[in-house]
Amino acid sequence: MALGVNIQWGYAGLFNVGTMAFAALGGLAAVLVSQPPVHEAVAAGGARLLIAAGVACLTAGGVWLACRRLPAGALRTAAVAVAAVVGYFSASAFFNPAVEAIEAVDSSSTGYLGGLGLPIVISWAVGGLFAAGAAWAIGRVALGLRADYFAIATLGISEIVIAVLKNEDWLARGVKNVTGLDRPVPYEIGLQRAEWFQDLVRSLNRNALAGLTETESAALLRQLVIEASGIFVKLCYAGLFAAVLLVVLLLSERALRSPWGRMMRAIRDNEAAAEALGKDVYRRHMQVFVLGSAVVGVAGAMLVTLDGQFTPTSYIPLRFTFLIWVMVIIGGSGNNLGAVLGGFIVWLSWIEAEPLALWAVEGLTA
Repeated sequence: MALGVNIQWGYAGLFNVGTMAFAALGGLAAVLVSQPPVHEAVAAGGARLLIAAGVACLTAGGVWLACRRLPAGALRTAAVAVAAVVGYFSASAFFNPAVEAIEAVDSSSTGYLGGLGLPIVISWAVGGLFAAGAAWAIGRVALGLRADYFAIATLGISEIVIAVLKNEDWLARGVKNVTGLDRPVPYEIGLQRAEWFQDLVRSLNRNALAGLTETESAALLRQLVIEASGIFVKLCYAGLFAAVLLVVLLLSERALRSPWGRMMRAIRDNEAAAEALGKDVYRRHMQVFVLGSAVVGVAGAMLVTLDGQFTPTSYIPLRFTFLIWVMVIIGGSGNNLGAVLGGFIVWLSWIEAEPLALWAVEGLTA
């Protein structure tokens, strides 16, 4: 996430404080891709939901045509208003009953449509696409604003996104959360039962097991297998995430050192001069805003994969916006390696704060 914010701020000077929304959309992608579909809910309201989506698309198309074809004035305003009102009530006639039917299907354990039942690793790329699409839509509206107003707009829009995720139970269960997400690595219990893993642990701890009775050896081996399974799973996660981080870091460095990266830094330093030289500042800002948001979306999907659950209430600005900015500030604006280092320092401080505080209190009161 720090890399994504660094791409936006360090490359182009975009003050985006809506990181929370893009991370949440990445988490939503993990649910929609990996969870199995709830067939009863799909049968109860899926068709009406599709009709509502079609009506919404037709309404948007009608508004767009009215804006394109009709001259500015009272006629165009009236046409847009009529199309919007008719479309809203038409879509609501299908959407509201569909939502009620979906949420009524075993609401204690499901009450939503579910997902596609695909491997959760695919959701990492889908999360990037979700975040990129949202960034494009936000950029169309807000990129023309001055830096401080752009920051306010992105913060407000991110709160709207989180509010939707909390309240639309049919989408991802809202505040009821989605737990038990698929994992791209083995489960600890599966490793503990696997003969190859037991043999591996036995061979690595041959000296510790030597000289023990059969009962003592079996008990110690069981404990070693349990401990080793947790370490193995953590190493698998670390390897996967490190590979993705390395790819994103290499691509970011390559982009920063390319002619495109030099152009972005020139726009960041002096927009007026870059525009005078024929550079399309708006399009370049849109590019970097979408790219940075896509990276944040990928990271959001990876985080939900690690947690194994999607909890919309956990998305708060302190953790998913301002803490990410602290990482970038510590590492230095425009420094990709610095963003990674800043992220590591803040993460280490975050998880070690409580143990260090307890150690300090014990030392002072001893």
